[in-house]
Amino acid sequence: MRMKYFYQQMLAFFAVMTTLLIIMTIVFLEFTRNSTYRDTEEMLFGYAEALIDGDLDEEQLENTQFVLHNQEVVITVFDNRNEMVYPNTSIPYSSGISNQNFAQLKNGEKITLSFQDKDFFGNQLEIALVYMPFFSKSDGTFSGFIGISSPISGIEENLREMRSNLFTAFLVSALGAILMGLFFARYQVGRINRLRSATHQVAKGDFDIHLDSDDRDEIDDLANDFNSMTQSLRASQEEIERQEERRRQFMADAAHEMRTPLTTINGLLEGLEHDMIPENQKKRSVQLMRDETRRLIRLVNENLDYEKIRSNQIRLTKRMFNAHDAVRSLVEPLKGKADASNNQIQVACPEDLEVYADYDRFIQILYNLVQNAIQFTTDGVITITAELEAEGSKFTVTDTGIGMTKEQARNIWERYYKADVSRMSTKYGESGLGLAIVQQLVQLHGGKITVESTLGEGSTFTIFFPSEQSGKSN
Repeated sequence: MRMKYFYQQMLAFFAVMTTLLIIMTIVFLEFTRNSTYRDTEEMLFGYAEALIDGDLDEEQLENTQFVLHNQEVVITVFDNRNEMVYPNTSIPYSSGISNQNFAQLKNGEKITLSFQDKDFFGNQLEIALVYMPFFSKSDGTFSGFIGISSPISGIEENLREMRSNLFTAFLVSALGAILMGLFFARYQVGRINRLRSATHQVAKGDFDIHLDSDDRDEIDDLANDFNSMTQSLRASQEEIERQEERRRQFMADAAHEMRTPLTTINGLLEGLEHDMIPENQKKRSVQLMRDETRRLIRLVNENLDYEKIRSNQIRLTKRMFNAHDAVRSLVEPLKGKADASNNQIQVACPEDLEVYADYDRFIQILYNLVQNAIQFTTDGVITITAELEAEGSKFTVTDTGIGMTKEQARNIWERYYKADVSRMSTKYGESGLGLAIVQQLVQLHGGKITVESTLGEGSTFTIFFPSEQSGKSN
């Protein structure tokens, strides 16, 4: 059977208060009992010391016994043979102590004993008894010992009265504990119900809820975590909506871009099938179909590459290789595209520069960046520079193209994002995935990529590849 948290809180608070009160009562009573016993013993030893400091004659003992009679104190004196010399009796009487206790008295030690007895009416009494030795004043030899006893029934009566008062105080405290438990339990449960209500709202899809927090305890920490969660959920929802919108736009753009090459290929195939294309144009038609097919393949491959990277299906084979030769090899196939836009590609890379990376993915990264620079530059210069740094190697791709705004520069790493939608229909196309793939590949290398851009002046992409030793330490 499930118990409400409200009642759990009340029960726990009441249990704690009750346990605390019981422990305090027991400790207090025990402390009072022990303190009273100690005080009684010290009092009896004080009487014994006063008698020993006197002459210990019969008159002094009689006077002291008379004075202490009302306190029910009994004085006895024993000689060095453990025989009672006061009060005088016709029958020899010893103290009845053990040989060990008697030896302790001879050594000058005090002894404290207690025993049970009955009063005149048969009631059980507890008697406190102390023995103190005394020695000859002339030669310091053991002369005997004094025994002083006193009933401690009055102490028990005081303790019983004290227990009664403490029980009354316990009942009052228990009532107060219940009231305080009710207040605190209602307060804590109210705070939890607030979190519960907010959780229900989040479950219904409302991520705009915010809980106030005073940073006082764990529940406030939980409220802060809840607020962080709703912020993350809200940001994730916005990102999902943004990505979905871009996905829809990409699908529309991709369909539009695919329609053109497919229409072209279909038309050319029909022309070849019906022999409607002149013989001197057939080679050109085949080349055109090959170009359009490559264009379609590129779109498909970019999507596949991105999804493979996101799902960790890409495995890098990193090794040391010459960066100068690699950069030169990727520049050659891009010269035709650069010339078509009247652009120049310049390379500034030391011939002995070594880079630690996956060769194919390194080429893919720089190829995409250079192609991106060509796409957004006309009658300009694209510069590729490389240099060795302390913990790796740095490469930059700079263009003098149209540049970007700050907002565009922040968003270019997101898939399906296009800084310039009008460039979608260029002959090189733009799927919105190229730079997203570049960023993912750089991160897989343990590197870092940044961009700086000024609208109308151009952009600079900087890529850092860590060295082999740096990569292993990370």
